[in-house]
Amino acid sequence: MKATYGFRATVTARPGKGDELVSLLLSGTSGEGPATNEDCVCFLVGRSVSNPDVVSIWEGWTTKEAHAKNFASERAKSFTAKIAAVVAGDGRYEEEVPIGGKWATGGTP
Repeated sequence: MKATYGFRATVTARPGKGDELVSLLLSGTSGEGPATNEDCVCFLVGRSVSNPDVVSIWEGWTTKEAHAKNFASERAKSFTAKIAAVVAGDGRYEEEVPIGGKWATGGTP
């Protein structure tokens, strides 16, 4: 599948909550997490080397509408509420279109 919509977000966890935030985000890639949706073609989580409470998320979706539909679901709303509970303030959010690149086979670095 090809991604035609995506975004990059950088958020700061409450002090000392970076590990919890990363764990919550990565839980979205298994079970019934929002990133298990077939229209989600990329979901990556990273963190700052200098500040482990600063976390970045990259997502790629088949369409903007598919992303919106998925995150309008009750399970996605519950997921984002858990994340909001450990985030301090507003994050930076930038819509972008994934073009290409490389990712190791198997899905995890």
